[in-house]
Amino acid sequence: MLSPLFLAHGSPMLAIEDKPYTRFLKQLGSGIKPDFVVIFTAHWEEDKVTVSSHNGVYDTIYDFYGFPDELYKVQYPAKGSVEAASQVTDKLTQQGIAWTTDEQRGLDHGSWTMLHHMFPAADVPVVQVSVNPYLPPAAQHQIGAALRELAQQNVLIIGSGVTVHNLRAVNWGASKPDPWAVEFDDWLIQQIKAGDLQQLFRYRSEAPHAELAVPRAEHFVPLYIAMGAGDLSRTEVIYRDYEFGNLSYMCLKF
Repeated sequence: MLSPLFLAHGSPMLAIEDKPYTRFLKQLGSGIKPDFVVIFTAHWEEDKVTVSSHNGVYDTIYDFYGFPDELYKVQYPAKGSVEAASQVTDKLTQQGIAWTTDEQRGLDHGSWTMLHHMFPAADVPVVQVSVNPYLPPAAQHQIGAALRELAQQNVLIIGSGVTVHNLRAVNWGASKPDPWAVEFDDWLIQQIKAGDLQQLFRYRSEAPHAELAVPRAEHFVPLYIAMGAGDLSRTEVIYRDYEFGNLSYMCLKF
């Protein structure tokens, strides 16, 4: 069994940086060899769950601008897998979750910047999946739960997002985390350890600084998907740090 992960993809610069977080990702990937990866990325939004399904090499999407030229030269030539994608869609169908497939889209930076460190040889097939930030947390959790059996079959399920993600609030010169960001993540950890899904689903009204931490939900909902695919009672915080005061790099294993 491979425990589902919620991983923070942070800045695109992650792809070319050598820092504690990128070294953590390298170590994390070196210890496992999944049959394939299913990654729900905050940077692919669709109304219906959309699953990449092809056997070719993904294009590397540079869905950002204003970064150093070096970053735009990085390529991550991972392959897709129609067979792996069909396993994902079969599980979704069994739980009554509507889906469609995509045969064209490349890997966005919510996927390749991390996978580039975890599996640098690009030798693990990847199934990239969209998110719909407008679905309620309980529905996000159900999407993850539909794939729970795959995690027991040497498939790595990743929710790629960020718990505290407010680019208007970042403090570029910060030398330590902003207290409000820490308080929000602390609340999440507390509810997860308590196994209180209902509180977690009501984070908008219950969590401290929720509107500031999550002004828009696209980076937050992958947390519920990864959580649903795993076992809440086995949750571990496997990495935690902050950049620019409040950009959270908290990662969890379920």
